[in-house]
Amino acid sequence: MASRLLETDEEPTDTDLKKNVTPSDLSLNKLQIVYYLVIFYIYIHVAAFYGLYLGCTSAKWSTIGFGVLMHILGTIGITAGAHRLWSHRSYKAKLPLQIILMVFNSITSQKTVINWSRDHRVHHKCSDTEGDPHNASRGFFYSHMGWLMTKKSEEVIKQGKVIDVSDLYSNPVIRLQNDYPAPIIGTLCFVLPTVIPMYFWGETFNNAWHLNMLRFVVTLHIICCVNSVAHFWGYNRTNKKIRPCQNPILSSVVLGEGFHNYHHVFPWDYRASELGNKYLNLSTMFIDFFAWVGWAYDLKATSEEIIKNRKERTGDGTDLWGHAD
Repeated sequence: MASRLLETDEEPTDTDLKKNVTPSDLSLNKLQIVYYLVIFYIYIHVAAFYGLYLGCTSAKWSTIGFGVLMHILGTIGITAGAHRLWSHRSYKAKLPLQIILMVFNSITSQKTVINWSRDHRVHHKCSDTEGDPHNASRGFFYSHMGWLMTKKSEEVIKQGKVIDVSDLYSNPVIRLQNDYPAPIIGTLCFVLPTVIPMYFWGETFNNAWHLNMLRFVVTLHIICCVNSVAHFWGYNRTNKKIRPCQNPILSSVVLGEGFHNYHHVFPWDYRASELGNKYLNLSTMFIDFFAWVGWAYDLKATSEEIIKNRKERTGDGTDLWGHAD
């Protein structure tokens, strides 16, 4: 595996992401609730709790194990795919790996890759300001899930229009998903995960459907925790001047995405963590495996010297667990 060490702590690409956006007065930007989305999120949570009950009472172990597998694959589709590959271009992937990641990503039904990546680029450009799609300054619930049930603010729409996503639209793999979201995402997220347990090991529709809803909701919350938990609780090990923080416990749950303070300082690093593939960074291990296979290449990583110097210059002086170094 070959990775490219970057000898700078400045973002090498996407200069739009470096522009500062002044926080707006939140009172001037009242939220507009989208009620059909509220109903949808209420339903999937009720269905998920019922799925949890069925998982404890009548579902087959094969169905439970299948749900865990789908959760892991879907999460990798977000972390290694929509996030590290397509949002930040922290590495490059050959066509077979791109197809795999697009399929994995579709399992989650968390928007199309293009929409997800555009919002994420805007998030980095306007982090914790009115231009941030899940602005943590509006509170924990908004940054976690509230933003999914409200209309985007005028500032978010404005920033989304000027962010450069031409590379995303020129990619035929994710453009296919973007052009046909209902048949691709609907089939991979809702239809197949329900049909497969019914066909292959005789699970009931009731169990298969509701356990899949449980899997869908769990994946959604875990990914959303990066927007919320990682902006409220943790340590600013790399840069104490920004809100995103390091949360090693969260990192183990989100397959390596919890070192959020580091990630906001070095967003181009394919590892999304100064620890590389250590500490249950399954997403980095996944990329490293395909780099070994030859399907992932041009992996960008920040040198240890740059990381050390940046922590000494702007970090809060904590170690991995928040203790003083």
